[in-house]
Amino acid sequence: MTTFSASDVPSMAGRTVVVTGANSGIGRAAARVLAAKDARVVLAVRDLAKGRAAAAGMTGRVEVRRLDLADLASVRAFAEDFTEPVDVLINNAGVMIPPFSRTVDGFELQFGTNHLGHFALTNLLLPQVRERVVTVSSGGHRVGSIDFDDLGWERKPYRAMGAYAQSKLANLLFTSELQRRLSEAGSTVIATAAHPGASATNLLRFDGRSRVRYLVMKAAVGLLAQSDDDGALPTLYAAVADIPGNSYAGPRGFLETRGAPKLVGRSAKARDAEAARRLWEVSEELTEVTFPRRSLQAA
Repeated sequence: MTTFSASDVPSMAGRTVVVTGANSGIGRAAARVLAAKDARVVLAVRDLAKGRAAAAGMTGRVEVRRLDLADLASVRAFAEDFTEPVDVLINNAGVMIPPFSRTVDGFELQFGTNHLGHFALTNLLLPQVRERVVTVSSGGHRVGSIDFDDLGWERKPYRAMGAYAQSKLANLLFTSELQRRLSEAGSTVIATAAHPGASATNLLRFDGRSRVRYLVMKAAVGLLAQSDDDGALPTLYAAVADIPGNSYAGPRGFLETRGAPKLVGRSAKARDAEAARRLWEVSEELTEVTFPRRSLQAA
């Protein structure tokens, strides 16, 4: 397929799609398209009021349920309450370059939310997933490194962008190791990933410290960014296109900042199978959630 737009999303009638962080940005845009294509769409959001406001702007069958990825108790409660099959799980929610803070469970906020929260959610829901797990990463993964000796920035000086890049690299390593485990288990479910390019979402916020940095980044995003609707297209492509497991979708335009989606490459660190296995093992230890090998959708 040389081009892909929202009109290329097929009928999703009879399918259930869970989208985390769907109250704004590309998550909301993707959810809106899927709901219009007759999917039952569940907006998994931290703020129920904002989720309901987003749902009010969508057509079709849309539900709002509370999920705080920065709180593993909330993740477990969401998964325990969600007893129905899930055809597509879209791990979209995220935080970007906030001041240093920690999750309820004591993890650095970006790693804890962007990676560990989704890691736990995916594995808890995986026995119910029938088709696909899509995880939203970022082109920023290319400057990321996984510091296994200090994942939580407890010893080294905190760098918000470094922590963000680490979490987005973790998203891709998670996707590749999830696909390896799914294939090994004989499951028909596939794991894919996507990045929106430069998208003018509300992830970029003034952090109260460096206004100059914020204004420079905002200006750069303003010049390159595409709309939320266009930024959601790689996510939709990763969710419905006929692509293999461990695919990574992003914009086809200049520096992958904008344009119709296609399959794109990833950094050498994101292709490190040993790092992916090690990250998985560490993530299981930190979250106390493991891969549900015996209860997956089999081929």
